[in-house]
Amino acid sequence: MPSLQDTTRGRILFGGDYNPEQWPEDVWHDDVRLMKEAGVTTVTLGVFSWARLEPRPGVRDFGWLDRLMDLMHGHGIGVVLATPTASPPPWLGRLHPETLPRDEDGNVEWWGSRQHFAHSSPAYRRYAAAITEDLAARYAHHPALTMWHINNEYCTYDWGDEAAAAFRRWLRERYGSLTALNSAWGSAFWGQSYDAWEEMLPPRRAHYMKNPTQVLDFKRFTSDALLECYAAERDIVRAHTPHLPVTTNFMPLWQGQDGWKWAAQEDVVSVDVYPDPKDPLGGQYGALVQDLTRSQAGGGPWMVMEQAAGPVNWRGVNHPKPAGLNRLWTWQAVARGADAVCYFQWRQSRQGAEKFHSGMLGHAGEDGRTFQEIKRIGAELRAVGPQIAGSRLIAEVAVLHDWDSWWAGQQDGRPSSLLDHAEVLRAWHRALWEANLPVGFAHPEHDLSAYRMVVVPHLYLLTDTAIDRLVAYVRAGGTLVCGFFTGVADGDDRVRPGGADAGLRALFGIRTLHEWWPLDTGESVDCGDFTGTLWSEELTADDEAETVASYRGGELDGLPAVLRRGRAWYVSTLPAPDALRGLLGRAATEAGVRPPLPGLPHGVEAVRRGDLLFLLHHGRDAVTVTVPGGRHRDLLTGEPVGGTITLGRHGVAVLREDAHPAGSS
Repeated sequence: MPSLQDTTRGRILFGGDYNPEQWPEDVWHDDVRLMKEAGVTTVTLGVFSWARLEPRPGVRDFGWLDRLMDLMHGHGIGVVLATPTASPPPWLGRLHPETLPRDEDGNVEWWGSRQHFAHSSPAYRRYAAAITEDLAARYAHHPALTMWHINNEYCTYDWGDEAAAAFRRWLRERYGSLTALNSAWGSAFWGQSYDAWEEMLPPRRAHYMKNPTQVLDFKRFTSDALLECYAAERDIVRAHTPHLPVTTNFMPLWQGQDGWKWAAQEDVVSVDVYPDPKDPLGGQYGALVQDLTRSQAGGGPWMVMEQAAGPVNWRGVNHPKPAGLNRLWTWQAVARGADAVCYFQWRQSRQGAEKFHSGMLGHAGEDGRTFQEIKRIGAELRAVGPQIAGSRLIAEVAVLHDWDSWWAGQQDGRPSSLLDHAEVLRAWHRALWEANLPVGFAHPEHDLSAYRMVVVPHLYLLTDTAIDRLVAYVRAGGTLVCGFFTGVADGDDRVRPGGADAGLRALFGIRTLHEWWPLDTGESVDCGDFTGTLWSEELTADDEAETVASYRGGELDGLPAVLRRGRAWYVSTLPAPDALRGLLGRAATEAGVRPPLPGLPHGVEAVRRGDLLFLLHHGRDAVTVTVPGGRHRDLLTGEPVGGTITLGRHGVAVLREDAHPAGSS
């Protein structure tokens, strides 16, 4: 299958979404001039252009896109051509109201925004296939075309009648019989047993709590239904251009799609990443999204489809990026495996809902700070990219993440509504990031043998296969560190006997899990050398387990807070950040995992990609970093680096060991 390397051709791609239909055509030539000045190598066209391409049913207007494709090719800029199906034209909803999604109360989501399509509507799928077919046929052999981008940020839920019919078909295929479905759903509870497939509905508005497994299956179905929409359009463009890669863009850590399943259907895994510039841990959030995306890409190069050159427009307060932060976060993505870094969007809009969302070329124009920083980034990527593209980052620590577990664990009726899967995941990743340990992500049913250490922050639901993998991994000599409330439920969201899987309890040395003791906001537990928040558990250990830390005071006084049995650790609370970093660092050291560069100043991140060492300074005050070993050269400046290097505010260095330093023989 084609890959990102087929498009990059030994470069780091640089560019962004381009929406020229918002502008008079005389602006297009100015755009191209400035793109060349900024080092832009790629643009994405057509993302929301359905109404322009098909102004009335069956009518095609490709002339403007023909001129754009020719203009891009004439200036050496490649085109990622999008299918426009994320934003159907108003006439489709007017003529075919069944193509409009409904919420769980039955209310219609009307046109006038975007993503207003019912994913299971045959009419929507038919019209989407038709415009995709004509688009692919027209531009299949255009020399500007380098990649296909299907739809945009798939995120639509639908509780309507079309979705209900498709949900019933999905359930029939999954369970085969009503007996099996009733068993999986535990429908004997509250007298919910089903006697006919026609009784199956999406989990619409109910008087009280909904059936948890019904809700879980509806989320599984929705992810699969959207994936069918993607695959249908992908197959159309592939038939015309089998040599070109196809992608669609994930949203960062988005709950609505099973990212593992989706990534397996893409030639290029791409993501939109928007850390908050005001967040002191924005760099860590970016690293988490980048590590997850790279892992979904099988460890190979991946693509930033969207990032912001400055402020976004959808937060309560939208902060601009301080000088240097855009460059820092761009280089962070490259350090963590990106071979393409793009933005939403090229030219900032003057109208519409996103007119205050920044662009590479902002309202201030070409003299503005944003565009001047874009020019610097483009120049650096053009100069250094060929020495980076295609190389890999090797991670020795795997963080396990699973969408089924996330979906099941976030429903009503759990021990604590404060337990947020994504926030716990971020807390554990933060500890590893601050310890500068190279991290990848894995599905709990993946082969884990390549990793020295596996970390499970919190996976409420684990299948039997996943549990067998974890047990086998430890028995083969791997180090496992597991967080609380893990392995509680099976794949049908059925609580396992004993409150957690017996094999896992034996692995960690837990004799009995008596009770879960969730903590309120502001409440903490004393664990001796550290405090814990969010959660605690009443455990007793077996004779082969070592109590690493105990609860002090309160109902759990003297009981284990952190247990280990050999190479398997169990952490029954959420330690304070420093303590969690220390605990994971200790386990990593014992497992033989080392950071790329020890002894870094606070706020400096070191990442090794291929034979290059990236130093990324997330602080504002200058710091000096010791670089042991032989002499190096900073590829960004061309300057030699001896034993130390100074990084200024949001500073970046890309170091290669200098095999033949100046003056050597």
